[in-house]
Amino acid sequence: MLVVTPNTCIDVTTWLTTLAPGTVSRSSRTVSTAGGKGVNVCRSLRALGRAPRLVGLSPADDPRLEQLLAAEGTRFAPVPHRGQGRIAMIFLEDGGRVTVVNGRGPEPEDWDPSSFLPRVRAELEGAPAVACSGSLPPGLPDTTYAEVVTAAHERGIEAWVDAAPAVLAATLPSGPDLVSPNVGEAEALLHGRTDEHVEESGDDLLDRCLEASRELHARGARRAVVTAGSHGAALTTADGTWWLGAARVPVANPIGAGDSFLAGTSAALLDGAGDVEAVRHGMAVAAAAVQHEQGGMLDAALVGPALLALPEAVLA
Repeated sequence: MLVVTPNTCIDVTTWLTTLAPGTVSRSSRTVSTAGGKGVNVCRSLRALGRAPRLVGLSPADDPRLEQLLAAEGTRFAPVPHRGQGRIAMIFLEDGGRVTVVNGRGPEPEDWDPSSFLPRVRAELEGAPAVACSGSLPPGLPDTTYAEVVTAAHERGIEAWVDAAPAVLAATLPSGPDLVSPNVGEAEALLHGRTDEHVEESGDDLLDRCLEASRELHARGARRAVVTAGSHGAALTTADGTWWLGAARVPVANPIGAGDSFLAGTSAALLDGAGDVEAVRHGMAVAAAAVQHEQGGMLDAALVGPALLALPEAVLA
């Protein structure tokens, strides 16, 4: 399976007692890992026994990203750039609060944006499916993932997309086979919402997810999933709309849960699972992943118990 993540980065994760803006804080621990949503997707796929290949940007003069990916076993097809590597900073407080600061990515003058899609098309040859995941760097148009979807469909394979609101909006007319935004991202696309939270809340959360899922399907997604973290997810296909409650598990790190969800759903679809069954599997994989302290990592032995702990899907 091919995973397309243009805006790869290095994640710098810091654990500390409390993050207080405007003060000097001291961490208890800091870890640097390869980052980007598709990197997490690849991690989860490998844990599930798959061997994905990743396409993404890589700084030509800094080997750290490629070294980190190689060390953890990710097969990487780099697209080089001359700029500084993208950095994402993640702060995990002892009380459970999470703060993420995402870097922008290389500027267009530091690489050749026109080289990206030809590299993706070359890597698509022989792939059973493709997942597009994460933000786009400056220089790539919002229609980039739509072009990947079109190229995949020309080859008779499915294309699954998890992207920022503007990119997802530009992708929907191409008919992606699965989209999986969280409810904040979906509402930003549909209603212009501007805030984003790691964990959503509200008495109307279920109805908001169902409404957003139906609208994304109406706009072109064959399978439209809208996730709401530990609350569950809504799924709409041509056969109907379902609410799928989440499993209750201890959470060590919620970052990357949506990426693990995409990996788990993708793996099930590749195995021939039905739509609801595939989404349930994705939710079980996400539940296993949040129990690991590193985003996208998971103990595959926890997937089965999480699947058993999931409530039955409810036709809405």
